[in-house]
Formats: sequence, structure tokens, C-alpha cells
Amino acid sequence: MTGPNNPPDDKTQPGAPDTGESDPEAETPQDAFPTSKSGLIQFKGPEWEIWPFNMMHQSFQLSQKSWHDALDSFDGVPPREKYIASIAAQQIFDMASPANGVWSNPEVIARTMSEGGTNLLRGALHLAQDWQRAAWGLPPVGADDYRPGRDVAVAPGKVVYRSDLLELIQYSPQTETVAAEPVLIVPAWLMKYYILDLSPQNSLVNYLCGQGFTVFMISWVNPGAQDGDICMADYLDAVTEALDGVGSIVPDARVHAIGYCLGGTLLTVKAAQMARDHDERLKTLTLFASQIDFEERAEFQMLLGETEILMLEHLMSKVGYLDGKHIAEAYKVLRAGEWIWPRHINDYLMGRRQPMSDIEAWSVDTTRLPGRAHSEYLRSMVLNNAVAEGRYDVDGRPISLGDITVPVFSVAARDDRIAPWRSLFKLRQLVKSSVTFALTTGGHVDGIIGDPDGRGQSYQIGRLSKTADAINATDWQERTPCQDGSWWPELVGWLRSHSDSARKPPPMGGFKGLAGATNDAPGTYVFQN
Repeated sequence: MTGPNNPPDDKTQPGAPDTGESDPEAETPQDAFPTSKSGLIQFKGPEWEIWPFNMMHQSFQLSQKSWHDALDSFDGVPPREKYIASIAAQQIFDMASPANGVWSNPEVIARTMSEGGTNLLRGALHLAQDWQRAAWGLPPVGADDYRPGRDVAVAPGKVVYRSDLLELIQYSPQTETVAAEPVLIVPAWLMKYYILDLSPQNSLVNYLCGQGFTVFMISWVNPGAQDGDICMADYLDAVTEALDGVGSIVPDARVHAIGYCLGGTLLTVKAAQMARDHDERLKTLTLFASQIDFEERAEFQMLLGETEILMLEHLMSKVGYLDGKHIAEAYKVLRAGEWIWPRHINDYLMGRRQPMSDIEAWSVDTTRLPGRAHSEYLRSMVLNNAVAEGRYDVDGRPISLGDITVPVFSVAARDDRIAPWRSLFKLRQLVKSSVTFALTTGGHVDGIIGDPDGRGQSYQIGRLSKTADAINATDWQERTPCQDGSWWPELVGWLRSHSDSARKPPPMGGFKGLAGATNDAPGTYVFQN
């Protein structure tokens, strides 16, 4: 996953033309040097326009550009190796920024002089506290203020089904009538599900319930060493179990299925399997930042090759899982200009604690990744692109995304570093049904999570069909008008357009034939460390 504020790596603004001459559908992340955007933030103040600080940051930025141009000019270097070199160079530039030094940052100098150095003393105490918490395996300062069920994940509901792999949560209705079709949300397994149920004002669950939908959510178990044999087939079967549970509570109704990130990838595979097997329980398919075609890989995925996957498989074979904290920390290092150095300046040099947001706290609450299933995902889907190319087997037979005929609503974020939006745009060429495609501002998390008011947000939206193959991503972006606000109301309107007449809310749980549970939301699995 990514941080809450992915800065844009695409200089093209929504609705503005791309001046590049290459086909954007053929562009891949490794082709461009990922220059740090932190400098654009760090050097904004008027203090940076005074000599000698203006000279410092201008020289620094010119050096970055020179390296950018030099790396881009290398011919005959494989794209992946060029990309790895660019990552190493950017790490050096992020660390060497004049904003990171006490005597090269005019804002730090001014604060140090006005406080007589007490800011540096507070910063040293902050650093010592952070080191101590890290050594003891404690979460960062502020994370304890976001406890599920108390501060986040507070939408009322019940755990109506539990298996070894999931808890199924049914949320309490908020309206007198609801859409005939229930909503089932499948989250990714890297982070806890409550990214979609944070504080009430930015909880998608709360919003959908308030708009007259019956909402169910999967909460995945946090696998341990005993779960090393859990595979992708088990997760696909778990989605079937969830659909069975939803169908027992809301019988004779098809389902609006929603998947986020890897949960969306998993859900798309399940949708293709269901279409192949003539299982018609899905009414619609909605995907949030979910990559299906990995021909164009994100920067983090670009670091993965056969050797790296073999190393991960060896590591996971010993303990049965891969700790999600390692992935989160690795991503923070790769994006040090956004995650590490701004906090270094604020907490240690300025001497003030930057409050942790609910999204940051959620990103700390990682889960373990089941070894076998994660290995299958990396090798089959990411490295070999088997799903998009029709070479992925489920129950011993290949699936085809072309079998999917239910309406699709796909949401991509323009600055997403995990699931590149141009790659998500290709979905229209893979499925038989038409795709409503929404491109929103923000990154992998803040592009999806916001609030219905959409303050400071904007999006583009349009309906695509497979016959519109001539429209590439940049052409679509240029021609589609940009709208202010949140895309959430667009999703609700789309779901309603594919829903039957309203009815009374279904009962809360209490179905037969499955392992019922009676815990209140957010359940028990969300608390597993």
C-alpha cells in the first residue's frame, strides 16, 4: 500500500493535453526517472528565496534534473536496471536535500534562533522516543489513538459468519427501505479492512448505508505460521463463502460486488470464474484501484524479478508468511521524500510532533501475507500477467476476463504509485461488458477515501466500451471534462441505476447452514497483531 499523500508523478493535469509524442498506452513506469516531488513542497516558503538558500535549493534541483536527463539518455540499458539505478539515485537526492539540514534550512534556523535551540532539544527527545518504541516493537506515537471499534471502524453492525479465513460483517441499515441488491465489499489482505470505514465522515460503509444499501464487508484473518499453505484458491473459495452468507440473509437477490486493491483483483478473478461456470449471483462489479493487467507495472512491482520472488519464497517458506510491515517500510524507503524526510524535518528539527491522521494510523496496522498465496499472486499475476492473458487456472480450468458481462465501475487515482491508472484503463479491452471509468485526483488511498462533500477533490468519469479500442488513456483524459467534488455520489447513482425497486431491510444475520457468529462489528480478526 501507499501513503495518504502521493504527490503527482504525472505532469498532465486532468483535462490538459499531454505533450509527449509516445503512445501513453505503451508508457511504463520504468521509462521515466521518478524524481522526488518533496522539493516542490520543501522550498515553497519565502525564506527559500533569500540568498544563500535560493542558491542552495536551485543548485539541488538542477542537479536532480541533470541526473534525470543523464539516466534517461542511457541507451541499451534494460528498463528494469535503469529504473533500479534511478531509485538508488533518488534515495541519495532525498537524503541530501538542503531542507533536511539544521543550517541549510532557513525555517529551521529561524525557529532555532527564536527558541534558543529548545526545538532541537525537543526533536532529540522525539527521536529517542521513536527509537525506543521501534526497538520494543511498539507502534509509532499517535497510532494508539486510532483503535478499531473506538476511534475507527465504528459503523454499527454484526459479524454474521466466521471461518478460518474471514469474518463477514453485516452493517446496520440507516434507511427505512434499501435497494433490493446487497453490497459485498472485498478488501485487500495487506491492510486491515477498515480503510473503508474510518471516521464517520469519510467512511464509505457509512455513506452507502446512508444512501439506502445493505452493506456486507469481509474482514480477513491475520495469517500465522500455521497458515503457510493458504493459497489463492482458498481466498477464492472464501469469497464464495461470503456470497453464500449474503445470499442466506438476502435470498433471491443478486449482489453488487466491490473490491479494493488486491481485493478487486481477487474479485475480478472470481467474477470470471462465476461467468465461466454460469453462476449469475453478481449484479455489478466495482473495482477501486485494482490492477488486473500487469503489463505496465507500478514502480514497486518493477523491483520484482524472478530472483527477488525466489528470495521472498525462501523467506516465506521458513515462517509461512511475509510480514506486511516489511512491505510498508520498504515502500516508505522508496518514497522517502514523502514519508521519511518531511517527518524528520517536522518532528526532529522543528521540534513539533506532526499529528498522525487516521489514514496514516491505518497504514501502520498491517497484516501478515500468507506465503503460498502471495507467492502465487506475485508470480502468476504480477510477473507473468497470467490473468489478463487468459492463462490463469481456477479449479483446473482457465478463466477468461472476456466472459465477464456484468456492468463494471472502475475507479483509478491519477497519482497512484501502486496501481497505475493507465493500466487500469485497459480493463475495457479485457471484459465483454461496458466499463464506467472514473479517474480521481489523489493516490492509492486518498484517491479512494475522502468524503461525500469532496472538498479539494475532482474527478473525470465516462462510459467505455470494448469497441472503443482506438481511445487511449491520454486521449480519454484530454476529452473528458473534469468535475469538482467527490466521485462517491457517481457510484451511488450508478449502483441505483442497476438496482431493482427498494424493499425493507433484511434481518441482521441469523441464517442457517453456515457458522453464524454474534459479535458486534468490527469483529475479532481486526484486532489480531
